[in-house]
Amino acid sequence: MSIVAGLDTITIEEATDRLIDYRGKTPPKTDSGVRLITAKVVKGGQILEEPAEFIAEDFYDEWMRRGLPQKLDVLITTEAPLGELAILRGSEKIALAQRIILLRAKPGRVDPVFLFYALQSDFGQGELKARGSGTTVLGIKQSELRKVRIPIFPLPVQRRIAGILSAYDELMENSQRRIRLLEAMARALYCEWFVHFRFPGHEKRPHIASPLGDIPKGWEVKKLATVAEVNRAQINARTAPDEVHYIDISSVSPGQIDSVTNYPFADAPGRARRIVQHGDVLWSCVRPNRRSHAQVMHPEPDTIASTGFAVLTAKKVPFTFLYFATTTDDFVTFLTNNATGAAYPAVSGSTFEKADLLIPPAPLLKKFGDATIPMAEQIHTHQRQIQNLRRTRDLLLPRLLSGEVELKREAA
Repeated sequence: MSIVAGLDTITIEEATDRLIDYRGKTPPKTDSGVRLITAKVVKGGQILEEPAEFIAEDFYDEWMRRGLPQKLDVLITTEAPLGELAILRGSEKIALAQRIILLRAKPGRVDPVFLFYALQSDFGQGELKARGSGTTVLGIKQSELRKVRIPIFPLPVQRRIAGILSAYDELMENSQRRIRLLEAMARALYCEWFVHFRFPGHEKRPHIASPLGDIPKGWEVKKLATVAEVNRAQINARTAPDEVHYIDISSVSPGQIDSVTNYPFADAPGRARRIVQHGDVLWSCVRPNRRSHAQVMHPEPDTIASTGFAVLTAKKVPFTFLYFATTTDDFVTFLTNNATGAAYPAVSGSTFEKADLLIPPAPLLKKFGDATIPMAEQIHTHQRQIQNLRRTRDLLLPRLLSGEVELKREAA
């Protein structure tokens, strides 16, 4: 949506007190230390929890010598992709990677939360793309970023706009916290029963040797193909519906489906072929170490996933068991070790089929399903709430930023 005639704008140069570009050779990454925020985890207005990367504490001061992040600083990605944003809600110590620029709003002129939303608006995103360059990958130089314009209002009005939009984000974050708690509970139960073998009645169950080490008697090591189907079905031009709800690899982050895009089938990408159903597990075949996987819950009819996914359909185990069994660290290591290709390491459907899974007796599987499927349903409910809140916020954002919704000026 364009800015209505007569509405004032301001450049990023005028709106910010600091603009810091972290460039140079990135310090060596470590297993722990200071969290390194990379462009790939700045997505949808937030910083994703996964994948988590770190640099050693010893390198922090030198790498961040241009300036340390502060609460309410705005982060913007400058390339791959261009224009993703996040705002720092806390004061925790973090390091910022290349392709991220830190913006600090000018006190008394621009509210930092307003700046965050202004850059997310259609106008702000349009300005970024108009000043971007690059044939293969669109990016923006610092000099051009400074010229990007955003709409501007008196400071009290900025704060009201920021407050209205923040209320939606706070509700979404509350739902996200509940989702994380439910996921942690379900995964903890899986680990307690099927990794540490502290399941109901474990005291009376002796252990025996297996290809995966000592396991409880009566349990079996089976290939995934014996308890699940891989890439069960796909559409073709003859069987395709008029419209599809498409899940692309880029729309799945660790543990969740971020977005689904509707296409007339004639306009859908050529990779839109894998049919998905309730309970399926989606696993990106490319770069499995990134853990792009999710469980499909109550999809719309004619929901189709990219052929870049392996679609796992539970046959003889609860779908929640299949999800947790195929998203453990050991399973990710198995996929990573079996990936081929230097530039884009990838696995195939057959890689999943030949994976070993430890399968407990049917009564214990049923108990696990009875305990965790209701959790998965609650997670789905919260995810739907987040989608509805995001949709409402995204409809309101351009109307507020264009001046279409007029807010009275109040005292600061």
